[in-house]
Amino acid sequence: MQIQIEAFDLPGHSCATAPGFPGYTGIHVAVQHRDRTKDLLDPQPGGATSATWTLECAATTTPSGVDLKGPYIQGRPEDRFIYLSWGTMDEAGAFTPFRRAKLMIDAIDPATAEAATRSGLLLARLRLTDAKGQPLCAAVRPPLIEWIAGQTG
Repeated sequence: MQIQIEAFDLPGHSCATAPGFPGYTGIHVAVQHRDRTKDLLDPQPGGATSATWTLECAATTTPSGVDLKGPYIQGRPEDRFIYLSWGTMDEAGAFTPFRRAKLMIDAIDPATAEAATRSGLLLARLRLTDAKGQPLCAAVRPPLIEWIAGQTG
């Protein structure tokens, strides 16, 4: 099965200093690997129009619903999530993280999860700029993210 994350409205290459936010430049966002926090999937510039990541995962039906596992899926059963890691990237390509968004898989409607298991594709759509104009962070659940069963091919 695949999970496709479709992000839009990224915050920009730079975000100014604000209360509780020191401000950054050279902003990028990527999906963080489960066991290797420095292993990032396809870092995208914060000034991009949109960003898309495709993750391979395994879906298992359990008595409590669908359980998703894969190299980019974090957490224990019934508390799974995907980290989008925000950081700065210097000219040499070194990524220095400063915050994360936690895409909560437990917030997926059970019927959507089951339909995605049958179709082979789960879509996640979200905007990556928060209400303050900064990179989206913390736990992300609907209505901030839309989970949709898709169709492959």
